[in-house]
Amino acid sequence: MKIAQVAPLAESVPPKLYGGTERVVSWLTEELMRRGHEVTLFASGDSETSAELVPVVPRALRLDPGVHDCTPYHLLLLDRVYARADDFDVIHFHVDMIHYPLFRSLADRIVTTLHGQLTFPDLHPFYKAFAEMPLVSISHAQRTPMPPVNWLGTVHHGLPKDLYTPGLNSRGNYLAFVGRVSPEKGLEEAIAIAKRAGIALKIGAKVDKLDRPYFEERVKPLLRDPQIEFLGEVSDEQKNDLLGKALAMLFPIAWPEPFGLVMIEAAACGTPVVAYPCGSVPEVVEDGVTGFIVENAQEAAEAVWHAVQLDRSLIRQRFEQRFTVERMTDRYLEVYNRLLDTSFAVAAA
Repeated sequence: MKIAQVAPLAESVPPKLYGGTERVVSWLTEELMRRGHEVTLFASGDSETSAELVPVVPRALRLDPGVHDCTPYHLLLLDRVYARADDFDVIHFHVDMIHYPLFRSLADRIVTTLHGQLTFPDLHPFYKAFAEMPLVSISHAQRTPMPPVNWLGTVHHGLPKDLYTPGLNSRGNYLAFVGRVSPEKGLEEAIAIAKRAGIALKIGAKVDKLDRPYFEERVKPLLRDPQIEFLGEVSDEQKNDLLGKALAMLFPIAWPEPFGLVMIEAAACGTPVVAYPCGSVPEVVEDGVTGFIVENAQEAAEAVWHAVQLDRSLIRQRFEQRFTVERMTDRYLEVYNRLLDTSFAVAAA
């Protein structure tokens, strides 16, 4: 099969540090190549892939200080893809909605994975207007607020089995928080949980420019506590060490998380997750098996001590059964084949 993967340009594929969507695109691309498919990746020029790379911009836009508006570059991306549309059996977009007007006539050969939050009311008139465009959700919870659209399936993220090594016998004496610093991600709540539990907290987190005031005003004062250690953004290698040695990872989110890649990264390390029941959390965390789903900071602080008793080898086993790149790729190939099935294409037209 000839497949185009169209990635956002803000980060490279894979990203150097933070960037969930670009990581998923990279893992999917490499696994498709391993299985013998012909894949073309439209991405930034500093991306690394075994597929054919079409470098739309020299490097990730987030790393280029001369870039102030990403929109013109993403329009260039669409132009490059459209010029080669006839080369592919399937064009798989990971850039939300920007391509819809241009590619509407090719709806029988394109599919879009929506990676973001879909609760915003402004999105709904748009998706109603393009209701025939084939879509994939990354969790069942992500779909909930959407109007009737053409869902081809739900595909949970998956990552390579060898990306992280489970820390089964090297447990530390701290809790971990990994993600992005913003109010909805729950870092303040994680700090409160760690303090209630009386356990140190190590934080591996990115601070976006937009979230810098929140970090300075709300989070930074909390970091004066010697029990709290802020590490900044972490690489995959650093993340493996941070998560693998943690007693548990805290995920006390306050928003409808579409998936939450870090939850399966923790599971790959054999580390239990203590999370709030927002968005996709109940689909990813198996309560009492790979972690605990709780309602508030007090319950979370108590759950931490129960999480320590969970079987870390079983957590790793459940990751291998549910959230590997092989499983994810199987599901995407099912989506591609369904898209190309003549009877389905006619029905969706």
